[in-house]
Amino acid sequence: MKPKVLITRRLSQAVMDMLNDNFALSVNPHERVMTREEFLAAARGMEGILPLLTERIDGEALDAAGPQLRIVANHAVGYNNIDVHAATARGVAITNTPDVLTDTTADLALALMLAVTRRVPEGDRLCRGGRFPEWNPQFMLGADVHHKTLGLIGLGRVGRAVAKRAAGFGMRLIYAPHGECPAGGVDPVCGAKCLSLDEVLAQADFLSLHVPLTEETHHLLGAVELARMKPSAFLINTARGPVVDEQALVEALTSGRLAGAGLDVFENEPLIHPGLVGLGNVVLLPHVGSATVDTRMAMGIKAATNLAALLLRGEAPPDCLNPEVLS
Repeated sequence: MKPKVLITRRLSQAVMDMLNDNFALSVNPHERVMTREEFLAAARGMEGILPLLTERIDGEALDAAGPQLRIVANHAVGYNNIDVHAATARGVAITNTPDVLTDTTADLALALMLAVTRRVPEGDRLCRGGRFPEWNPQFMLGADVHHKTLGLIGLGRVGRAVAKRAAGFGMRLIYAPHGECPAGGVDPVCGAKCLSLDEVLAQADFLSLHVPLTEETHHLLGAVELARMKPSAFLINTARGPVVDEQALVEALTSGRLAGAGLDVFENEPLIHPGLVGLGNVVLLPHVGSATVDTRMAMGIKAATNLAALLLRGEAPPDCLNPEVLS
């Protein structure tokens, strides 16, 4: 008998074929996120679950699935939707999809920097609306990215990938670590200089966020932190929305205490703060940091590989976040 696995949203056909070959699949039949009640019912009796960030995997969900559940293979690198402690207590392995989305997300962070500074969405709307005026030396002036200071909050895989790209623009690289500064104060991989959070906030022309969402990083940037930034600075967030106090960000942007922002994530997704929607100095994207054909396929394959390792071969999944459950 093939192991029973729940897929909470249909993935690319190649990934679905791979899963169908190896598992007895139950797939969300809707073209939408399942309600909580639908998800809890669908999870019952499953040996594996492949969820997205839209599903909350907590003690209630784990208990609804039942004691035969062995693995939850999250289709994301972040796992703030999963109570890893509750899973570990129940002997359930939790995996994610690191590495394969690093470069794609870093590309988008740079795209947001360029889009908000060079007013790309605004210019596109003008052209499509037939409002392209004659050339004027004062028309649609933006801000430079090259040779400015990029401050990174957190310097993991994506943060380093952003830093390497920014080096090509001749940017000065500084960062506040999610932990301790390395010996010598310079990251050996990308050459960014390690500073305190307050120093990075004060010096950065662009502040790019690259920390996971935890209790410690929730509202890491609030009114106090935003006030320490330059009025000419831009905030870029491709991490998680609740890292930023969205109300405080709206107030900083509308009062001129911050020049602009490029946001791929939001505090209450899929809802976006109405104060952000009407602002011309903000570029908004619907959480598409990893949204390329190649990357989403690689994420699906990685999640399927984690499922297969444990459920088919009894091996440790390659991306297990709580390996102690396997001992």
